[in-house]
Amino acid sequence: MSRRLCDMPLPDENGYFGEYGGSFIPEELQQVMDEITAAYLEIKNDPAFQEELQSLYRHYVGRPSALFHARNLSRKIGGAQLYLKREDLNHTGAHKINHCLGEALLAKRMGKKILIAETGAGQHGVALATAAALVGLQCHIYMGVVDIAKERPNVTRMQILGARVVPVTRGTQTLKDAVDAAFEAYLQDPVNQLYAIGSVVGPHPFPMMVRDFQQIVGQEARAQFLEMTGRLPDNLVACVGGGSNAIGLFTAFLNDEQVAIHGVEPSGRSLEDGQHAATLSLGKPGVMHGFRSYMLQDDQGQPMPVYSVASGLDYPGVGPQHSLLKDLKRVTYVTAGDRETIDAFFELSRVEGIIPALESCHAVAYALRLAAQLPPEQTILINLSGRGDKDLDFVMENYGKEYCQDI
Repeated sequence: MSRRLCDMPLPDENGYFGEYGGSFIPEELQQVMDEITAAYLEIKNDPAFQEELQSLYRHYVGRPSALFHARNLSRKIGGAQLYLKREDLNHTGAHKINHCLGEALLAKRMGKKILIAETGAGQHGVALATAAALVGLQCHIYMGVVDIAKERPNVTRMQILGARVVPVTRGTQTLKDAVDAAFEAYLQDPVNQLYAIGSVVGPHPFPMMVRDFQQIVGQEARAQFLEMTGRLPDNLVACVGGGSNAIGLFTAFLNDEQVAIHGVEPSGRSLEDGQHAATLSLGKPGVMHGFRSYMLQDDQGQPMPVYSVASGLDYPGVGPQHSLLKDLKRVTYVTAGDRETIDAFFELSRVEGIIPALESCHAVAYALRLAAQLPPEQTILINLSGRGDKDLDFVMENYGKEYCQDI
């Protein structure tokens, strides 16, 4: 890299991370986005806002989340030492609450009445419904009917929290279609609603804003790892769909060039027949959902159908900062498939007593593969981005007989 990443304005004033990002939206909506940008930059530098947010992180979310040395798993693999950043222990069970609280407080400050969003695995929906209840706003969550069936426990949680869950029946009936539906609903009333995007995607300022709220993950992990081991980790590993949990961990380490960084995308059932969501691995630059980034697209530039066993990762695009980090070769983007992801789900559950989200299992699966190739003095820090409560019914229905002898 010719320039240290910390010396680069990311994003620039127009919302670009290199050639990626920006804001490709109708002119009438751009004025609304400009208002959101101005409001966010104001609260970003407002000590009172930051004090309120940090207080909620500590006393409501339960931050800092724990850093755990997975000694049993490390011993079993016989290679590098594995450490877990336990975002699964946060209130609502994932990293999503970090940016949802920030977005909800921003919406309240701007006088909005409704938070609107999409969700795939349901973790963003649950976190946003939680934040909306806390600050006293209405909440509308758009979710594909395929994901509603897979993630029923999270649908129930959203409804109990008072959110309106809107089934999306078109297209593949999964995350991409939920984004489309939520964005269309937002366009009908951008004055009273705030579209609380669930990852580091979308038009400026959302890739910047969600990253800023999520970077607490890496800031904590860096300090915790230094305190626990006396040095920085040799490797970071996180799953990548839109990319919020990954950028949250990676940001604090981007200028530590001795730390190798790995983002793990879903190769699903097969990279050859299109049943995957490996955007950075097989995609090319294009525009979707108001921003430019790598995306999986057909010959006409339209988003392709994608698939992953993890509902939160089946998105045909990725955050623009991840696209820049790929081009700069600062982060290595790899894949993990359904089979090794399910293996990792049961392995972590049975060896360490931690039931992880299927999204996070992609990172665990790759980390296990990587650890076996490294000497014991090497270390790997995995972002365990969510817990697996939401996936229990789906996993047992589809894999229980294979992995559990008493079924």
